[in-house]
Amino acid sequence: MNILVTGAAGFIGSAYVRALLGGGLAGEDEPSRVSVLDKLTYAGTVDNLDLAEPRLRFVYGDICDAGLVGGLMAEADQVVHFAAESHVDRSIEAAGEFVRTNVLGTQTLLDAALRHGVKRFVHVSTDEVYGSVEEGSSTEDDPLAPNSPYAASKAASDLVALSYHRTHGLDVRVTRCSNNYGPRQFPEKIIPLFVSNLLDGGTVPLYGDGLNVRDWLHVEDHCLGIDLVRVKGRPGEIYNIGGGTELTNRRLTELLLSACGLDWDRVRAVPDRKGHDRRYSIRDDKARAELGYRPRHGFEDGLAATVEWYRRNRDWWEPLRRRTAEAGLSRAG
Repeated sequence: MNILVTGAAGFIGSAYVRALLGGGLAGEDEPSRVSVLDKLTYAGTVDNLDLAEPRLRFVYGDICDAGLVGGLMAEADQVVHFAAESHVDRSIEAAGEFVRTNVLGTQTLLDAALRHGVKRFVHVSTDEVYGSVEEGSSTEDDPLAPNSPYAASKAASDLVALSYHRTHGLDVRVTRCSNNYGPRQFPEKIIPLFVSNLLDGGTVPLYGDGLNVRDWLHVEDHCLGIDLVRVKGRPGEIYNIGGGTELTNRRLTELLLSACGLDWDRVRAVPDRKGHDRRYSIRDDKARAELGYRPRHGFEDGLAATVEWYRRNRDWWEPLRRRTAEAGLSRAG
């Protein structure tokens, strides 16, 4: 079986490929080959992949390139689609690339999958499509209410993907995750941004009053959830994948300062982001009941291990920080 994984030079996609080839996921339908399609934008690097692995093929290219995508789909049995523009601040400043990649790119993949008879298409999305939740938690049946151009482009891509199931009968399965953390996350996102800044003796930027709430999910638990959906999920269904640890950004900052042995004087307040959602919260009862999903990483231990990974792997993140600075991505994603 050949699985095509898009965007797998990035943080979550590469973690999925490493686990998939290492046999650490659902344990069924393991592939004989994994084909990776990635454009290698600022957030992707082939250093995240083991190119010497004989079952892995890397293809450089754009998911909007219909010719390239068609050739890859002709050889694929299943697709797991991660490729996306995902930095909220950048979407606020320039939304066009988000619409192109996240909506048009997804539609290009779906067209090719349908044309070439791909058996299964897993579309990886985000809890941000539900918008801000003051009380309770979002379920898969809740209406979409995205507030940033990034979230809106992901919501649109979700609807396009599901339409290919309902209109054409393509086996499409959608996952929506909470905030991911773990090793090899590009340092535009809040945890690697804060850790790398602190390890370099700098300060960290905290939006507004710091009371925005996020649920935190270890990337390896997210990958497990995605693969359970791939193997055991139902066509045309949406599955939330959560981590079970809700924290304010202020509390997360306190934990990161403590892990680095530093005090609050390293924090600088910055104006709040436009349209900044106050709270994300999802219920993942469906994935737990139907698929047997359970997070394996406790947040305290997972965060400590993540900080230690960045402490020990400067040679991985220091070049990416330079790329971040050159791209003007100096604030938390």
